[in-house]
Amino acid sequence: MRVYFDNAATTPLDPDVMKEMYKVMESQFGNPSSIHAHGREARTLIERSRKTIAGLLHTSPAEIFFTSSGTEADNTAIRCGIIDHKITHAITSPTEHHAVLHTLEAMEKSGVIKLSLVNIDSKGVIDYDHLETLLKENERSFVSLMHANNEIGTLSDMERIGDLCETYNAIYHCDTVQTMGHYQHDLSKLKAHFLVCAAHKLHGPKGVGFLHINHKIKIKPFIYGGAQERNMRGGTENIYGIVGLAKSLELAYSEMEQHQNHIQGLKSYMMEQLIAHVPGVSFNGETDAEKSLYTVLNVSFPEMEMSDMLLFNLDIAGISASGGSACSSGSDIGSHVLTAIGASSSRPSVRFSFSKYNTKEEVDFVVAKVRELCAVNV
Repeated sequence: MRVYFDNAATTPLDPDVMKEMYKVMESQFGNPSSIHAHGREARTLIERSRKTIAGLLHTSPAEIFFTSSGTEADNTAIRCGIIDHKITHAITSPTEHHAVLHTLEAMEKSGVIKLSLVNIDSKGVIDYDHLETLLKENERSFVSLMHANNEIGTLSDMERIGDLCETYNAIYHCDTVQTMGHYQHDLSKLKAHFLVCAAHKLHGPKGVGFLHINHKIKIKPFIYGGAQERNMRGGTENIYGIVGLAKSLELAYSEMEQHQNHIQGLKSYMMEQLIAHVPGVSFNGETDAEKSLYTVLNVSFPEMEMSDMLLFNLDIAGISASGGSACSSGSDIGSHVLTAIGASSSRPSVRFSFSKYNTKEEVDFVVAKVRELCAVNV
């Protein structure tokens, strides 16, 4: 038996998304920038997809810009948002995805900005009072704080951050890669300037995503070369991917409550079974269902011999998961997220992440194998 619990890394392509993409691949090969019939047909597909996405998110199609990935969307928002608005101070957290953290660190290193890290607690929760202090002390900051952490699942309060940013005239970028399609996002009410999406995190294709740019803010292109995306991103659009992205988001919204109940049930069940069968197990990040991403469970196992081999042994046992340990020294390549929340470097941690395709039987299989491995390594 082989089970897949690494859905935070990527999700299986939904068959209905594949069918939608295949229809386009069969018949639509025109360049959407061409003015002849083939080009116009391709353009129509892109704009129809843009309209679908905008409708689901309660925003204007003019605020949706297609990209190659969530990483490109993050980089576009951060680099262009900071440079084009002459921002000299940025705020982020030590647990952000490297698409954000490394980009801001590089900009600080090159002297473009001064970077401040907001305090977090042992569960990765943002200290909102400290965030407000940083905003007070640094006029017109750029704030980049993710909606849900990709490793430990801790959620941030987007509304609260948006209100603080509005109060102190800050630009707010939110990495929503892990939550787009898993939570409702009403962009007509949310006070964020930039949000991002990667299709492959919600059963869509790899190689496509989008950046939402609020109409209240203007930036110049990150990639030059053509007039695509209303002069905002050079490069011929990935028609098949864009159609697949729109279809995957449409399916996610139509089935969201059902899937959330199913997945949260699996997560809660795995927690219960691990506590019952693996002595000393604990969990990294928030575990309260209201404060934690329901698709992610980060498990901290008891100290064991060859703890660095746990993921490898899980793979051999037929379980695909991910994770790692906190850094025990500056030279270690460990999880910067686990290190930031003060997780023990001697306890191996594994991230199990769920999708609509996972089952209770698969959870039972994982718990049984984990129990065997922990018993062997005691």
